Amino acid sequence: MSGGSSQDSTGFFPQEELPETFTVKYLGHAESRGLWGIKNTRGPVDTLVALAKQPGAALPVLKLTVSRAGCTLGAGVATKHYPIDTVSYGVQDLVYTRVFSMIVVQDKGDKSPFQCHAFVCESRQAARKVTYCLATAFQEYSRSIRAAEAGQKRFAIDLRSPEDLEAELKASDSSEA
Repeated sequence: MSGGSSQDSTGFFPQEELPETFTVKYLGHAESRGLWGIKNTRGPVDTLVALAKQPGAALPVLKLTVSRAGCTLGAGVATKHYPIDTVSYGVQDLVYTRVFSMIVVQDKGDKSPFQCHAFVCESRQAARKVTYCLATAFQEYSRSIRAAEAGQKRFAIDLRSPEDLEAELKASDSSEA
């Protein structure tokens, strides 16, 4: 791990410097029932941990990088990127405190679009730090969206009928004369 943190102005969590890379064991992913909340990671994490505990199960060791752009999983050249606008939730598990999980929203057609990805971190502090990094990425994404919206010109759609518009034009023309 690298990087550092500073206290967030709200005081709720330390604001991490991004990007941050963690060495994790990938538990895998499972369908989630919802967009956010520990209630929607609890079942998938329990299932993935149970599968990992089976004899002969081997977990791949990957690099998990959290950046302003999202989360990237990789080992060597094989990487998978989840853009920040597709990650809806991330949390340190309450039961398995070394596990970090996140819900990713993907267009799956008729299947559930919510996937819970879970990772075993080096320590419970590392799992907490991944969570803080993702929170920082969410905050920065939110700020960038607000800044982009502030810079956009507002537009309006006039729903008046052509007759009403003509009447208003005639009225303004006659008042100017």
